Amino acid sequence: MKLRNALAVTTTLAMTCGGAAWADGFKIGITQNNVGVDSYQTTYEKAFIEAAEANDNVDAVVLDAGGDVARQIAQMEDLIQQEVDAIIIWPTNGEAVIPAVRKAKKAGIPVIVTNSNIAEAGFPFVASFSGPDNITQGARSAEIMCDKFKEMGIENEARVVQISGQPGYTTAIERQKGFDDRLPEVCPNVDLVETQPGDWNREKSQKVMEAFLVKYDDIDGVYAGDDNMGVGALNAAKAAGREGIIFVGATNFSVGYEAMERGEYWGSIYQSPVDDAEAALQTAIDVLSGKDVPFLNYFDTPKITQDNMGDFTKPVF
Repeated sequence: MKLRNALAVTTTLAMTCGGAAWADGFKIGITQNNVGVDSYQTTYEKAFIEAAEANDNVDAVVLDAGGDVARQIAQMEDLIQQEVDAIIIWPTNGEAVIPAVRKAKKAGIPVIVTNSNIAEAGFPFVASFSGPDNITQGARSAEIMCDKFKEMGIENEARVVQISGQPGYTTAIERQKGFDDRLPEVCPNVDLVETQPGDWNREKSQKVMEAFLVKYDDIDGVYAGDDNMGVGALNAAKAAGREGIIFVGATNFSVGYEAMERGEYWGSIYQSPVDDAEAALQTAIDVLSGKDVPFLNYFDTPKITQDNMGDFTKPVF
C-alpha cells in the first residue's frame, strides 16, 4: 500500500502480487472533516492510515479539509481528476458537499460517506454510509439523562441545557434531533430550556456553559453532542461552584471517561474512532468488490455510565 497526502506527492507505486499488476488493486481517496479539531478525528485518521497500510490491495490518498467546505469540495474535484476508484468523504457540511458527491457519481466513482452523513437530498449519489446512527445516539443520551433524573426523583421538575455540535454538520443535527425527540417521550416534564452550539470545541463549550450559568439559576442537566464539549461545560460549572448538575455526552472521549471515574460526569455513548475508520475503508473495499452493502452501514454505539463503565475500555482518544 502506498499512502499519499496533500503534503507529499509521490510517483505512482507499481505493486505486484503473484504476477498481478497494481491495476488489480484499489485506489481509494478520503477527504476528512477536520483532523486537528479533536482527538477523535486525529485517532480516526491514524487508524485509517494503519488499516490502509495493512492492505496490499489498497492505494490510499489521505486528505484533510481542515473544516473548510470550499477546501473539501476542491479535494473532491482533485480526487475525481485523479480517477480514484472510490472516494470516502467525512463531510464538513452535509448540504454543501452534495454537488461534489453528485459529480463523483457522474464520473463513475462510488462515494462512501463516513461518520456523519450528508443531507438526504444527496442520498441518490452515495453508494453507502458507514458510521454511527447519530439519531439513536442522541436518543440514548436522553434516556441516560432521564433515567438519572428518575433515580434522583426530579423527573417532573428538572431543567436541561444543550450544547450542540457544529451548525450545518449532520452529526450535530442528528444527535440534537435524537435527544430533542426522545427526551419528552421518556421524561415529558423535563424542561429543555436552551440549546447553543459548541462547535465540537472544549473552550467554546466552556464559554457557552458560562453564559448558561449566568442566565439560569437552576440547571439540573447538560447534554453535549460529544464529551469534548461536555467536559468544557463541566469545567465551567466547577469554576463557578455549581454542583449537582448531571452531565451527559455522546462519543465517550478519554476526558469524559476520566471525569466519569471521578464521579463528576454521569454518562455518554461509547464510540470507537478505530472501528469507525476501519469500517469506512472496508465498506469502500466491499463496494468496489461488488459485494451487497447496505446503504446505512451502522456500527453499534452502546450507553456508558458510571454504573457500567467497568465493562468498557478507556478510550484512547
